[in-house]
Amino acid sequence: MQPASKLLSLTLLVLMGTELTQVLPANPEESWQVYSSAQDSEGRCICTVVAPQQTMCSRDARTKQLRQLLEKVQNMTQSIQVLDQRTQRDLQYVEKMEIQLRGLETKFRQVEESHKQNIAKQYKAIKAKMEELRPLIPVLEEYKADAKLVLQFKEEVQNLTSVLNELQEEMGAYDYEELQNRVSNLEERLRACMQKLACGKLTGISEPVTIKTSGSRFGSWMTDPLAPEGDTRVWYMDGYHNNRFVREYRSMADFMTSDNFTSHRLPHPWSGTGQVVYNGSIYFNKFQSHIIIKYDFKTSSISKSRPLEYAGYNNMYHYSWGGHSDIDLMVDEGGLWAVYATNQNAGNIVISKLNPNTLNIIKSWTTNHPKRSAGEAFMICGTLYVTNGYSGGTKVYYAFHTNSSTYEYIDIPFQNKYSHISMLDYNPKDRVLYAWNNGHQVLYNITLFHVIRSDEL
Repeated sequence: MQPASKLLSLTLLVLMGTELTQVLPANPEESWQVYSSAQDSEGRCICTVVAPQQTMCSRDARTKQLRQLLEKVQNMTQSIQVLDQRTQRDLQYVEKMEIQLRGLETKFRQVEESHKQNIAKQYKAIKAKMEELRPLIPVLEEYKADAKLVLQFKEEVQNLTSVLNELQEEMGAYDYEELQNRVSNLEERLRACMQKLACGKLTGISEPVTIKTSGSRFGSWMTDPLAPEGDTRVWYMDGYHNNRFVREYRSMADFMTSDNFTSHRLPHPWSGTGQVVYNGSIYFNKFQSHIIIKYDFKTSSISKSRPLEYAGYNNMYHYSWGGHSDIDLMVDEGGLWAVYATNQNAGNIVISKLNPNTLNIIKSWTTNHPKRSAGEAFMICGTLYVTNGYSGGTKVYYAFHTNSSTYEYIDIPFQNKYSHISMLDYNPKDRVLYAWNNGHQVLYNITLFHVIRSDEL
């Protein structure tokens, strides 16, 4: 290692065919140098660079600011890749639908032209199907617009990255505040776009995928939707009361194939199966109380606890399967939620948005759905979805939209393979439902219907 610098190996994600230019400053102690570059098997640029002394970087505030901006742009690049994958996946689905629609439209026209040669019943059936699908045609155009929007974001990040690289060579050539405003604006637009594309109305639930068979009839399991890249730990909690041991599996593969785990002992036993792991902490309802506890796994300590005012507990307002399921904590794209019931709302479901740091209630909504009549419930994009039961034939039949404070009755069947669901939660990162079904840990894929208009961004 040279005394004035240290060698680093960096992997740069390059969008839209951006070329990496070699920077060779006159004085190697004053700036970064690119010594070599290559591409890995996935087409990403791998560069070996020489960094300046730490002492010099710390003295140069502008260099530090530029590095922070570059890190922001790289983080946005990764987010755009995720956004691009989602858009392309949806677009593939839509293109298939478009082919089917166009084919059906052609067939319908043929039937219209020769309707005298067709049976009236067949004609009416085709016409009804066509009328049902015709409204989807403009939706296809909206999805195509979404894909163009993602390309625009790619181009903006590419241009911004280029400016930042040039600025490292010519310090002072650009106004830093103006550049930072461009980064902040793009970051804000990207965040809004990702949130809109990620959200939508639930229209379908897939057949279950059984991950593991273990534990008792009741329990909960989950992954952290805010876990950093590479953190795929699985959290496992057997039973619904009088237990305080949480299992940590290193990955989903470990969870599926082995019984190797780390055990965490909570300071209090939990109540029900409505626990959630969020941003490195577990949130749970303390047994025989209406107290919510935030427990930090890193420090192995309670970081916050607060009573959920007026919430029923100790089997006062449980789900229809019982099990001290009075208070159900859940997470969606918007953050942390609590679902419970109160005497003031006649035992009907109350939805509260919680601050994940303070556990204060940000806002609450009262519904007209009795808590004890609900089999299970989960939040997706600010909408609470409720099942009609927990055993036998099950479906999602009630939805309350917090963005409009309205509700509707729906009909979305899903397979209750093992006949007793005691936990059903949505993970906004994986976009799947996690379920505990009679001693089986199960996943369900979901279908969300969403349309983004460019004038909304």
